[in-house]
Amino acid sequence: MRRFTKAALLCACMTSIAQSVFADEAGPVRIGYSMSLTGIFAQAAPSQVNAYTLWAEEVNAAGGLDVAGEKRPVEFISYDDQSNPANAVRIYERLITEDKVDLLAAPWSTPIHLALAPVLSRYQFPMVGNTAASVQLREVAPGYIWFPTAVIPDKLGVELAKLMKSEEITSAAIMANVSPLSQEIKTYLIPALEAEGITVTMSENYPPDIRDMTTLISQANAGSPDALIALSYPADTFLFTGQAKELGVKAPFVLALVGPTIDAYQKAMGTAADNVVTVGHWSPKQEAWPKAKIFFDAYSARYGEAPDALDSALAYMSLEILEQAVAVAGLDREALRAEIATATFDTINGPVKFEGVENTVTPTSFLQIQDGSLELIWPQAIRTSEFRPKTAW
Repeated sequence: MRRFTKAALLCACMTSIAQSVFADEAGPVRIGYSMSLTGIFAQAAPSQVNAYTLWAEEVNAAGGLDVAGEKRPVEFISYDDQSNPANAVRIYERLITEDKVDLLAAPWSTPIHLALAPVLSRYQFPMVGNTAASVQLREVAPGYIWFPTAVIPDKLGVELAKLMKSEEITSAAIMANVSPLSQEIKTYLIPALEAEGITVTMSENYPPDIRDMTTLISQANAGSPDALIALSYPADTFLFTGQAKELGVKAPFVLALVGPTIDAYQKAMGTAADNVVTVGHWSPKQEAWPKAKIFFDAYSARYGEAPDALDSALAYMSLEILEQAVAVAGLDREALRAEIATATFDTINGPVKFEGVENTVTPTSFLQIQDGSLELIWPQAIRTSEFRPKTAW
């Protein structure tokens, strides 16, 4: 929250400066969003807000947002949705009807994105999503919301099984948070593993507020699996890693779902984080995406830490897409909707193009922490390094 406060204060200063610099030109483009500054999702807010703030600073420093040929400064209008989808719905309705914003940026989490989809359709207001991942996204009526993520559970389960098979993994123990994303992934992962001939030696669930995972980890260890899969969220990812180290887990393949892409994870875990596999489809090491390293360097210089390779990257991508669409279509909502729905966009994660609501270009991928750096290890077409077995903690 301290990082968010600094970002918010700087954003306010940046907005004031931008208004002064552009005083004699067209007014600012007002972009509205809600964010989970409090509540159960609050941990995620800084990495997303920081990416938004960085993008706005860069746009204004370059002369403003290109609105169909006219440069205008940007400013954000945002509210705390308290991690509550119902609050977010009310906030976005206010942004559209009372604040009369020109553009919308996305909130955090799948539940809030899904709750907003009908609002966007009702008001015919386009929004590029970011931190949402679920097969339920495909059930959203196409037209006014899009999802650039490649972390879709059915694809993820199949690709993880392929990765494990390629590394000659023959058995796996799974422990899963009862949160929706973890459970959805497990639903697709187990049959995918079985289809690849990988035996599931354990499949257990645990509550989101778990405080001790030693029993689960010990149970998993008892079966001597080749892989230990923790379908975890940030808090339990930290707990899992620390206790796996204490118990001396021997599995050469260790995956933690959400958390290892956060800079604080490596700082807290030290060498225990090395060779942990996680979900993510962006890396500054991929030379085919020249914008990736530029973003990494800018974010690191601005905030004194690496960007979250999942949430920060997705948040920044969503605004890149919006920026490029506005340059062509301006602020007319229907023209903007048509441009986002049909164009191909150049982002820090390479090209993005939507079919319906889904990004069909970015591959479902996996990262591994190697010597303090996040490397893409799957699929082979975009990997920046080969998989390394986890031999020590």
